[in-house]
Amino acid sequence: MDLMISVGLIAVVLLAVWAVATNNSFVRARNKVDEAWSGIDVQLKRRHDLVPNLVETVKGYAQHERETLTAVTEARAEAIAAVDPDGVAQAEAKLTSALGGIHAVAEQYPELRASDEFRELEGQLALLETEIQAARRIYNANVQAYNTRIQIFPNSLIAGRSFEARRFFQLDSPAERAVPAVAFS
Repeated sequence: MDLMISVGLIAVVLLAVWAVATNNSFVRARNKVDEAWSGIDVQLKRRHDLVPNLVETVKGYAQHERETLTAVTEARAEAIAAVDPDGVAQAEAKLTSALGGIHAVAEQYPELRASDEFRELEGQLALLETEIQAARRIYNANVQAYNTRIQIFPNSLIAGRSFEARRFFQLDSPAERAVPAVAFS
């Protein structure tokens, strides 16, 4: 009888240790997702800070392009106001599309394209886009690891409702998914 009680006690202790260790691994994984999101957030803030300078530079050369500049300004405001990953993804896709309008305007104004300030701002924006993509890949990798950890059996028994799956930060813009055309002329 004492042997059965000892074995039962050991099993309960082992189960409790496993449950605590598993719960702690969920917390660590969730914290990595949150940390990765903050990396995206920092890059997006840098992008948002760059946009007014870009708009002002374009405004100096192409004053009658108010619609394009207004669209960029409004899209930036929406992107700054967005909070959750889904809202941010939609707002950032809209901002990316609006910034494409600035690039189209620049094509119509050779003196704007030749401006050192505009070229520098475009270069900074291109670098930021690369950094945003890298941050997005890190975030999505952490989300995938976290979601897998909480959804596999028997971990899902412990995760329950305390740990909800996170959504990936995905592109909604078909233009961003398109393969860029390369022309050598």
